[in-house]
Amino acid sequence: MTLEAEQHGFAPRLLVIVPLVVLTAIYAAICLALLLGDDYGFARTSHLILGGSAIYAIAVLLLLRFGFAHVARLERLGITDSLSQLPNRRALHRNIASGSGPNQEIAVALIDLDGFKTINDLYGHGMGDQLIKEVAANLRQLCGEDAVAYRLGGDEFAISLIGPLAGTLLEGICRGFLETLTHPVGVAGKKIPVGASVGLARCTAGEPLDSSELLRRADVAMYVSKRDGKMRCTWFKPEFDHSLEALRDLDNELRAGLLNNEFEVHYQPLVDARTHEIVAVEALLRWARPDGREIGPDVFVPVAEESGLINSIGQWVLRRACTDALSWDIQLSVNISAAQLRNPEFPFQLGQILEETGLPPERLELEITETCLVLDPVVAERTLDLVRGLGVDVVLDDFGTGYASIGFLRQFRFEKLKLDRSLVVDAASDESSRAMMLSSISMARALAMRVTAEGVETEDQATMVRSAGCDHLQGWLYFAPMPARDIAPHLSRPASANGARKRPGRKVA
Repeated sequence: MTLEAEQHGFAPRLLVIVPLVVLTAIYAAICLALLLGDDYGFARTSHLILGGSAIYAIAVLLLLRFGFAHVARLERLGITDSLSQLPNRRALHRNIASGSGPNQEIAVALIDLDGFKTINDLYGHGMGDQLIKEVAANLRQLCGEDAVAYRLGGDEFAISLIGPLAGTLLEGICRGFLETLTHPVGVAGKKIPVGASVGLARCTAGEPLDSSELLRRADVAMYVSKRDGKMRCTWFKPEFDHSLEALRDLDNELRAGLLNNEFEVHYQPLVDARTHEIVAVEALLRWARPDGREIGPDVFVPVAEESGLINSIGQWVLRRACTDALSWDIQLSVNISAAQLRNPEFPFQLGQILEETGLPPERLELEITETCLVLDPVVAERTLDLVRGLGVDVVLDDFGTGYASIGFLRQFRFEKLKLDRSLVVDAASDESSRAMMLSSISMARALAMRVTAEGVETEDQATMVRSAGCDHLQGWLYFAPMPARDIAPHLSRPASANGARKRPGRKVA
């Protein structure tokens, strides 16, 4: 049964038919009473009944016509999204339920727009609504007669396709949609860049699934697309459910770890390129799990960002690091995630932490990555302006991984640039990498930024970046990350290239 047939099904018409049946029964009883009564003659009674029946029949026909029309309209409104005029979530479930049958393949795609919240923040909800309409029109055109597009709410859309090769055809539609989003969407005279992440799920006659399960699987696959870089299609796999359960368990363990003080902050010193004296330390988060198992920040930080727990963990790290560094009389660098930078409360929380701990703001540096700037440049700029207003410096971390441009560097006015470890390592053996490193340092000098080379692991690398003009060096050649209690003894003497080389050279983030 098609969506149109479902809209005009028999069940909604009962809202009109049942009252009419009751009224007809009442009218028939009245007529019968008139015929059997002795108050009027038969001829007079029969004329009265015939005239009344004619009027009643006309009234019934008019009520049926207009009643059915209004019921159909209400039914359409109940399964249609008012903004995009696409079918809604209820229509999706009804379509799949009515379209399932023997030898039928059903495929569902869940589409989530990337960066839609930023668009609302920058241009207002009116512009966001117009973008939703443009995306809906685009999806409707791509689906044609083969598939049905839906708006599930917010910036979530779906597509369903039923029939032979449904999965193959649906994937082609979704890839075509992503291709259109490689160009900005025109809305009210503006070109607005927006992306999307797509999750796909399907079932066949041999594996019947209801609409709720299909949509859940597509939702899980969509989040995998987001984690893997966005602007891609991902088919659901059973192992995704196991990974999802593991992530949920990890999230619960993270919450328990924060409550039970299982986190620690280690510090890796930065040394002056000329004197080798320690001039700063970078705070690095560690998770001391009760079972002794080590989980790196590269694993648990994305989970914390997804759940929103990163804001609480980030505040804890800032407070602990500021407290530890109070007596060291050197610079303190703390990494800030993209999620923290998007939090409008972050600058005020930072100011409160500085006031509580007593650390002078000019001794604190916040390190952000290039990805933070690309994802939300306007929000990032607004937040960083407030941070600088507190007297805190801002450092661009991991420079050289491919995102930031000269325009970004001029726009955000960083006080320091940190060359990514890969750029330092590759520059030792590759001429093009060395040229990139030298041009990066020259550009930083022209913009009055200090330069730190991180990931320095050999004497040759240290000599190279020192000659290139780096101010500070950081890496296992000089110091490994260490607990706070081990920092003070090293502050009174220059670093030597020895102790940190006992373990394989790598920066532990």
